[in-house]
Amino acid sequence: MEIKPRDRILQAASELFYRQGIKATGVDAIAALAGSNKMSLYKHFPSKDDLVIAFLRKRDADFRAWFVAQIDGRAEHPQDKLLAVFDVIGEWLAIPEFRGCAFINAAAEFPLEGNPVHQVSAEFYDQFRVYIGTLAGECGIASPENLALQLSLLVEGAIVSEQMKRHSGAAEQAKQAASVLIQNSLNASNTTY
Repeated sequence: MEIKPRDRILQAASELFYRQGIKATGVDAIAALAGSNKMSLYKHFPSKDDLVIAFLRKRDADFRAWFVAQIDGRAEHPQDKLLAVFDVIGEWLAIPEFRGCAFINAAAEFPLEGNPVHQVSAEFYDQFRVYIGTLAGECGIASPENLALQLSLLVEGAIVSEQMKRHSGAAEQAKQAASVLIQNSLNASNTTY
């Protein structure tokens, strides 16, 4: 089955944006890798910003589906799923193609909070925290949003640490810290009832 021109362009942009950075990647390079031209690129994406947003939205949908499937395939109980988050992240950090988190990278390249690229990146982590908070709530934790923020910070820190120094063991260290936070949250929730 032939890939549609729009999808080829988005695929090429995704590869280059992740590997080289958004600002370092020109539309000529994207069009060339997609086997297209700038006219076709702009027909499907009126601006580079539109292409960047499409890249991030697709990355969000793809990553979220993959991530949740990985977690669900490893654990049934919400507490075990919370810890499995760090196993899945650890495996992702270990792949040779790892270049950091596309959303953290994009937010760093577009640091102003009002920028649409920054906003889409922030939305990704907002949704990630909601997912973690839902699991924490299913464990009976009294303040699931607090634990979700704490665990999310551990994940984000592990990602950046691994990006800065490969094979750092950051995901395993984050998992150990997460285990303590989860247990403390469970203990605190059990004493309030």
